[in-house]
Amino acid sequence: MELKDKVALVTGASKGIGAGIALELAKAGAKLVINYSSNRDDAQTIANRIQNETATEAIIVQADVSQKQQVKTMFQTAIDRFGRIDILVNNAGIYTYPLISDVTEEAYRSLFDVNVLGSLLTIQEAVQYMCESGGSIINISSLATRKTVHGASLYAATKAALNEITKVTAQELGSMKIRVNAILPGYVDTEGARSMGENAAEWAKQLVAATPLGRGGLPSDIGRVAVFLASDTSYWITGELIAASGGLL
Repeated sequence: MELKDKVALVTGASKGIGAGIALELAKAGAKLVINYSSNRDDAQTIANRIQNETATEAIIVQADVSQKQQVKTMFQTAIDRFGRIDILVNNAGIYTYPLISDVTEEAYRSLFDVNVLGSLLTIQEAVQYMCESGGSIINISSLATRKTVHGASLYAATKAALNEITKVTAQELGSMKIRVNAILPGYVDTEGARSMGENAAEWAKQLVAATPLGRGGLPSDIGRVAVFLASDTSYWITGELIAASGGLL
């Protein structure tokens, strides 16, 4: 198995893309640390699936990734259980789509705290445990940084920041054999996407119609790309922004 004996920490993994990534990493043999902010039951459901459907282990850990002490505690819990961290997936994120006229300071701080500061804090902490044996850091960005999305000024700005963090940290951490890459999903059929109302449903139909491979993405599609980036197969890839969108441009 590609990731046998590896330990992966996935933030925001209680459902959606994060859960799909956690499941695929587990299928590839990794032990999983499933982070959640508030959805404990959903996180436990994913951990139970991993325990029942794969030959590996999973634990759940609550933490708000925008809070430094909570991030430290999350990593220490992972180390206490598994003794190492080889893979970090920064998936935790908030997405709202206010028009520019409706953007508030509160919304700005909320999105940037989780989507940007949260990733910086987890990367800082991961480096302490990866610096001797190397590792793979995978940031979940968005195709919204390449394709203009109505109402996404805040969200796309946070993901554009994450893209630059990816490229800069790849250079800074390369000497430690720590690789840093980002996945840019296109439209992915998740609980969150389906809960955004009729306008979002119509938007999703348009995106699927424009996707050359003829369907919306699934969380497992993103998960399989994460497995590749986490594995030694991609050892010569770092600092890259990889679209996983079925060809949607």
